[in-house]
Amino acid sequence: MFDTVSESTLMMLAGLFGGVLLGLAARLGRFCTLGAIEDFLYGNSGLRLRMWWLAIGVAVLGTYGLGAAGMVNIEQSIYLSIRWMPLASVLGGLMFGYGMALAGNCGFGALARLGGGDMRAFVLVLVMGVSAYAVLSGPLAGLRVLVFEQVDTTTPQGFAQALSGFAGLSASTLGMLVGGLIILLTLASPDLRSKPSSAFWGGIVGVAIVSGWAASGYISQNGFEAISPVSHSFSAPIGEALVYTMTASARAPTFAVGSVFGVLLGAFIGSLIKGHFRWEACEDPRELKRQIAGAALMGAGAVVAMGCTVGQGLSGFSTLSYSAPVTFAAIFAGAAFGLRQLIVGFQPAE
Repeated sequence: MFDTVSESTLMMLAGLFGGVLLGLAARLGRFCTLGAIEDFLYGNSGLRLRMWWLAIGVAVLGTYGLGAAGMVNIEQSIYLSIRWMPLASVLGGLMFGYGMALAGNCGFGALARLGGGDMRAFVLVLVMGVSAYAVLSGPLAGLRVLVFEQVDTTTPQGFAQALSGFAGLSASTLGMLVGGLIILLTLASPDLRSKPSSAFWGGIVGVAIVSGWAASGYISQNGFEAISPVSHSFSAPIGEALVYTMTASARAPTFAVGSVFGVLLGAFIGSLIKGHFRWEACEDPRELKRQIAGAALMGAGAVVAMGCTVGQGLSGFSTLSYSAPVTFAAIFAGAAFGLRQLIVGFQPAE
């Protein structure tokens, strides 16, 4: 295979495949982090949060199943191979969550809306991508490295690896048990069982995350280039996709590029299926200013926290890394704070 198709192209195609699944889940299954948080806090519904947990369970079970089969070494992923910095997870997660509330979407959600014709989301995608790259490798990179230097470690930064000795089980077995338990607990909810389509799309999101680990793991083990296993994220990868769009003749495609364009394609197809595709633009300059500020916060926060709602909340969670639950909790708290500011303000109750 590697004689006819380059490894970088295969990585891009792997990202494209999973990205399409994620885009379809967003448009057809209403899979959305901010929407799930808002439903839970203000809509008296936990259905979409349960979809998220089902996706996590499927992703954990599938990822550690791949590990048990020797198909991927997730300890080489950034989530387990870079020293965890709790303060970075908390601060970056709070920044991302608050920015998400201001922008009205996370990076993944903005791509999904852009695929449905929303040009307001186009602005968010541009700003978030530039902001992420400014902190990752641009003028703010020096400050980020000074405060939150990402250091490689030989000790896996994950719960399954840390607890495997105490449990008397391999990390892969322990991970699969945790993933299976999350699935069972989530499906125990009558609310989710009464909505099989929601359960289906939650499961599809988990499959998309696993597909990323499976494909990149295969290429990493059988190819000739030094490629680390990866799965989906939508912070720095948006910036990477923007750079690739402008300089494709001088650089190879990547998993991240395929993932971003896959979500756009999947969301476009999903919006056509639902009959929801229509061009939209922002009519309120004040709203656009708030959304731009939120997108800038998201881009910077995601780089500090090493992931976004998908990067840490799904891909990172699938490895049972230390950073994932802390970052996701911080994102939830930041979003809750921002939503309260936008919806009810901070006036004391009478």
